[in-house]
Amino acid sequence: MALHFDEQEFDDRKARLLAEMEAAKLDAMLLFAQESMYWLTGYDTFGFCFFQCMVVERNGEVTLLTRSADLRQARHTSNVETIVIWEDRANANPARELKDLLSDRDLLGTRIGVEYDTQGLTAASGRLLDEELSTFASLKDASRIIPLLRSVKSEAEIKYVRKAATLADEALTVALPMIKQGTDEGRILAAMQGAIFEGGGDYAGNEFIIGSGEDALLCRYKSGRRKLTKTDQITLEWAGVYRHYHVAMMRTALTGKPSARHLELYEAAKAALLACEEAMIPGNTFGDVFTAHAQAMADADLTRHRLNACGYSLGAHFTPCWMDRPMFYAGNPERIQPNMTLFAHMILMDSESGTAMTLGQTYLTTNEKAVGLSRHKLDLIIG
Repeated sequence: MALHFDEQEFDDRKARLLAEMEAAKLDAMLLFAQESMYWLTGYDTFGFCFFQCMVVERNGEVTLLTRSADLRQARHTSNVETIVIWEDRANANPARELKDLLSDRDLLGTRIGVEYDTQGLTAASGRLLDEELSTFASLKDASRIIPLLRSVKSEAEIKYVRKAATLADEALTVALPMIKQGTDEGRILAAMQGAIFEGGGDYAGNEFIIGSGEDALLCRYKSGRRKLTKTDQITLEWAGVYRHYHVAMMRTALTGKPSARHLELYEAAKAALLACEEAMIPGNTFGDVFTAHAQAMADADLTRHRLNACGYSLGAHFTPCWMDRPMFYAGNPERIQPNMTLFAHMILMDSESGTAMTLGQTYLTTNEKAVGLSRHKLDLIIG
């Protein structure tokens, strides 16, 4: 088996999950999030675009229901011993086959937690699930249980996080000399992604963000490329990824002489990021970190140009995005704990003047001050 962690690591994770299930009085959980399956058993696939479910019973038994295309994938990448295949055919209803599986495991009529809030369970599949099971079991939304467990990293996970951080740094290193007049965005993107692959890394959970000129004000990837001009701006958001563990970074870089507005926004972004860093300590909440961001932006009279969230937890994540939970937004009561990997991004988009500025990096929380995982400084990049 191609497992990235030892047996004890997986045993510890299962014990933590079973304790949470006991506290929630759950007889079983139905896992649909690929991140949960990977964390619990090592199962590594993009087959979650189809219906699949991992059943975890309160006695520790684990069963995977999936398609034939993922049978060998599960055997090779996970420690799951019981794998049941639902068959692709006309009018197939895998939710009904899941009900039969639960019946065979004597779980009908019990209290079952379901991971509803995931890309691994579409609305259509969720409707089938409820139609088949709602009269045969007591279904409870258990979407938050494993994400909160995953948000605190083990020492073994932190080793992969640090490797991902090295890859993120390498991506920026190769990009820096290319930020100049005449460089095509595609060359920058290829170099950054190539550095991560050459370093043994993985595809990221979502596309890297790259956009110059007007596109520098966008916070999402879009198709289409342009070449940098003599006086330009380019926004980059990327992640080093190793064993699916992500460490993200974000920068807006400039070519030519920076405008006064660029310098003003940069100073505000840096002040806000450092304020978030100071707030990123155990005992504070994720909402407290956002408050530090919001106050710094207000002090610079830039509230109307900021976003309503300023970062999130990172870990092992799958498509369509690398964003994990908890997130930094107003009022989030979740507590900062040691050994979390948290990405803080300061994003300022002044559409009136067409000026973009971003600054972001990933931190590892400790018992005291959070530690930035990048070797690169937070200086404004001017090519």
